Amino acid sequence: MALEEIAARIAEAEAKAERPAGSVQLIAVSKVQPNERVQAVLVKGHRIFGENRVQEAEGKWPDFRERFDRIDLHLIGPLQTNKTRQAFELFQAIHSVDRPKLANNIARIAQEEGHCPDVFLQVNTGEEPQKAGVLPGEIDAFIESCRSLDLPVKGLMCIPPVAEEPSLHFALLAKMAARNGLAGLSMGMSGDFESAIALGATHVRVGSAIFGARGVA
Repeated sequence: MALEEIAARIAEAEAKAERPAGSVQLIAVSKVQPNERVQAVLVKGHRIFGENRVQEAEGKWPDFRERFDRIDLHLIGPLQTNKTRQAFELFQAIHSVDRPKLANNIARIAQEEGHCPDVFLQVNTGEEPQKAGVLPGEIDAFIESCRSLDLPVKGLMCIPPVAEEPSLHFALLAKMAARNGLAGLSMGMSGDFESAIALGATHVRVGSAIFGARGVA
């Protein structure tokens, strides 16, 4: 499925939800994709990409940034605290802030560097023991804590359980964001982004539908 088709479907979903055109950012998830596929999407003019790992991004994006301008890179996978400084150098947004230790580390480095990527807090909406993210019952306190650190908290992110209806989790995330005055909702992937847009997503993360099947991680 081509980038153009995904963009058209996003525009259609925006219109159906009576949302302004362009209110949803498409994050092209380029993790574990061959460089030639990523370059093809860059050549088409797309500039917002998502990566899962700091190390992979370090090996890929400096070269692309020398050849293409205005690249907006988002970290959508887990961030180890010892990789935080490298993340500052690479990413304009981090979608996976999920624990106090990481939030404190980001805040400390932000003070040292004088800038900070946009922050999204990851919520484990399904309360899955194997999955990262703040539990729904703890998110309000975590938001308050991150704000007290002067972190630029833009919104919330979730990855719904595979076996459950994703729209229920999107609605839950939207409710948590709204009661905390957060506008950003990073939710929706290749198979469900239209449902996410209907429920307020501001960022959708689409990989395989744009690039094709990934290689081996």
